[in-house]
Amino acid sequence: MGSQIREMLLEIGAICEENAELFASRTRDREVPVYRDTKSGVIYIDSFYVGSEEYVTGSYRQLDSDETLEDYSDTTRRANDFQYLWSGRKVLDWGCGKGNFLRLVNSKGGATSVYGVELQESFRDALNYDGIVCARDLRTLHEEFEICFMFHVLEHLPDPITSLQEVRTSLDPQSGLLVVEVPHANDLLLKHLDNRPFRDFTLWSQHLVLHTRESLRLLLAASGFVAEKIYGVQRYGLSNHLQWLSQGKPGGHKSPLAAIEDLNIKNAYASALARLDANDTLIAIARPV
Repeated sequence: MGSQIREMLLEIGAICEENAELFASRTRDREVPVYRDTKSGVIYIDSFYVGSEEYVTGSYRQLDSDETLEDYSDTTRRANDFQYLWSGRKVLDWGCGKGNFLRLVNSKGGATSVYGVELQESFRDALNYDGIVCARDLRTLHEEFEICFMFHVLEHLPDPITSLQEVRTSLDPQSGLLVVEVPHANDLLLKHLDNRPFRDFTLWSQHLVLHTRESLRLLLAASGFVAEKIYGVQRYGLSNHLQWLSQGKPGGHKSPLAAIEDLNIKNAYASALARLDANDTLIAIARPV
């Protein structure tokens, strides 16, 4: 099954035919080639989509699995960093997974209400059972929201413009906000250091595109949003990078190497990567036009 990613990227001007190069002959899980635009830096998969059924069944992730350190760190960061945005607002998390972000925001109080959209049935059922409304399709909610979060969702979508346009119609046209978080094509290990073990690990058939700041801005504009701010954050810090560079494998942030990272070092390293535009993650805050 194919996707519309390549055609979409061409249409919005994020890539050009003459700049396409084979970046990797396969992803970590499938014999699917990956391409990169040599000028813009955008990384993408052409004519492949895993299919929505894989997301519905959730065979690659389980409801009863323990929350990982990475999950906890991401959820806490998002809830704290964006509290000034979600406080006092009606919140939607589109592609909410288990709903950890919604659960934490709900427990903190301050949001007027929280909702989720999620394909995986078991996750939806668990959230609805716990009193958090979660639907498979945004259109079935018949609600207007003041803020929508999409955490590491866009890179999975075969037709992201249509999905973003649906989100746009569900947002308050005057005060609505969209917050998007995606993996970054300019990741230090991927682009600047060309770490082959990391490349072989991080390229995944479910990730149809790795964005740059400009391609993310262009995608949002084509979907009816204006990006007020696009910036980098670092999910995996110095200890993780040291393990990739020294041993060619992940997990440095859970190894003895993690002892070298206090909060000051974490922040300083993330800031240094931001100056290079080499963070592993991009965040965009946008408004409907």
